[in-house]
Amino acid sequence: MKKILIVDDSEAVRGAVRYRLESQTGLEVCGEAVDGLDAIEKAKQLRPDLILLDLNMPKMNGAAAAVVLKRLNPEVPIILFTMYEDAVETVAPLIGVDVVLSKPSGLSNLIERIQGLLQSRGQQGRLSN
Repeated sequence: MKKILIVDDSEAVRGAVRYRLESQTGLEVCGEAVDGLDAIEKAKQLRPDLILLDLNMPKMNGAAAAVVLKRLNPEVPIILFTMYEDAVETVAPLIGVDVVLSKPSGLSNLIERIQGLLQSRGQQGRLSN
């Protein structure tokens, strides 16, 4: 099972994504976080195989969190799942994001990208403390 951390300040988005991910064989939601600071702490504790990260959140936004998360473990892929796809696509590599996806593009595309990233990485790395 590949563990995924969902980071979004919207409970409705987290719930919809969790529901969709948990219907997929081989994927498990290991936790949820409500902002970037929460994401960093949960990632250290839960050691996810992939992090799904919103951009616009309170306390610490997704861009700032991605930088810290990639510093903790560069092997863990990060998908920025946001309403602002066009605004951040060009800076995604600079902040450590592997993929930028638009929320309006839907959950089907998200599942395909998650599975593709996990397969291509062969995920051996985990977050270290």
